[in-house]
Amino acid sequence: MKTLSLKLDDDIFNETEILLTKVKKSRNRYINEAVDYYNRINNRKLIERKLIKESRLIRKESMGILAEFERLNDENQAI
Repeated sequence: MKTLSLKLDDDIFNETEILLTKVKKSRNRYINEAVDYYNRINNRKLIERKLIKESRLIRKESMGILAEFERLNDENQAI
């Protein structure tokens, strides 16, 4: 486990201290869980951005393939 020095805004610190007494957790455990949660949210956002970017890259090719299938389907129906 790593030791970390952390500076919090006064308002955030005061609200955290109040919540700690209500949820009955140590400050260390509370901050660890908060950072873990925030990391998971940001990882999901990064994955979403990557999927959107990759979807845009293949969109044109996918539309071309779809048009080719439609053309082949039309030819087969004409026979």
